[in-house]
Amino acid sequence: MKKLLNFEYACIHGAYWMYYGAICSFASVFLLARGYSNSEIGIIFAVANILAVVLQPVMADLADRTKRISVIGITEMATVLMMVLTIGLFVLSGKSFGLALVFILLIAWHTVLQPLFNSLTFRLEKCGISINFGVARSMGSLAYSALMAILGTLVEAHGITILPITGETVLVMLMVSLFFTKKHYDKAKKLNKEETPDDVADVKDSENDINLIEFIKGNKIFFVINLGVIGLYFSNSVLNNYMIQIVESVGGNSEDMGRILSVMAFLEIPTMVCFNFLRKKFSCQFMLKVAAVGFTVKIALCYIANSVAMILVAQFFQLVSFALFLPAMVHFINEVMRKGEAIKGQALFTTMITVTTVFSSFLGGIILDVSDAKMLTLISTIATAAGAALIIATVDKAGNSKS
Repeated sequence: MKKLLNFEYACIHGAYWMYYGAICSFASVFLLARGYSNSEIGIIFAVANILAVVLQPVMADLADRTKRISVIGITEMATVLMMVLTIGLFVLSGKSFGLALVFILLIAWHTVLQPLFNSLTFRLEKCGISINFGVARSMGSLAYSALMAILGTLVEAHGITILPITGETVLVMLMVSLFFTKKHYDKAKKLNKEETPDDVADVKDSENDINLIEFIKGNKIFFVINLGVIGLYFSNSVLNNYMIQIVESVGGNSEDMGRILSVMAFLEIPTMVCFNFLRKKFSCQFMLKVAAVGFTVKIALCYIANSVAMILVAQFFQLVSFALFLPAMVHFINEVMRKGEAIKGQALFTTMITVTTVFSSFLGGIILDVSDAKMLTLISTIATAAGAALIIATVDKAGNSKS
């Protein structure tokens, strides 16, 4: 039973990231083919992320508090809504406000699913099922990588209609995974003879009583580190949202983009799976410094690239950039924060990533329309280098200030 639920939970993550690949990663490809400009695409990305920021706490609170509907039930309803919205990508064939709205809702709603999956982890563990989140997340990267390896080729051969078809297929897979997860989860509760309510008690502690402004005033160095995060994630967001424009600037196409994204995702797996081992050998501060350099080198290589092969080579720095930085930062926050401040620290980090995504999406589209992909990667390199310098200069100070 435990192995089944871990397998099904991994399948949920796989389907989640495959849908991200088909709809979000190929959003620029789809929207450019529908006649949208780069600036308009940037606005769609930016608005979608702003909407996600608004919806995430609402849905997370609903999942925590509702007694009538389980978190799996809420996720199933969200998946059905995405199925309906994805149909809009077939029905709305030309450039229109309706199509832009559908894309905004799809990207935002997909983002909202993530905290629901986190809440599902808690539910499964309450009935005695130990969930290996790291392995499940790495399986998401593996599924994304496998899809990206062939999706670009399919788009070149059959056109952009293959994207919503793939999206609907993946959502069916997600619904099947959720169905079996719920079925085995209910059995696990009965076998453990535990009363595991679907709502979580409203437990208040000192973490919830700390005002965010007061938290920033009391953790100035940590706030400066998070300003560095804005620089690092600027290039990360640019590569995620505008990879097709960058690849086309050196003579590539959607097939090449798919292969590059596939390699990028696959290279996340070994670092994330081995992170606990790395943590025993190296401090989080050291790994954050290495990752900061990795981000900078990766985008710098994309800037000087004059071929698809060189952009592909640049992605090998994913091993020591995003794949290393994300888990290192999460653990670093827990290490340096005082008791009662860890949640605020994680929230500030997440907020900075979201702010960066909104800013880079909007600015990236404008830069592409005014100039070209070379200018976009140059600006991204400068922003990332500045962010890396800020992190390298301050991360040890935050560690030393722990009390």
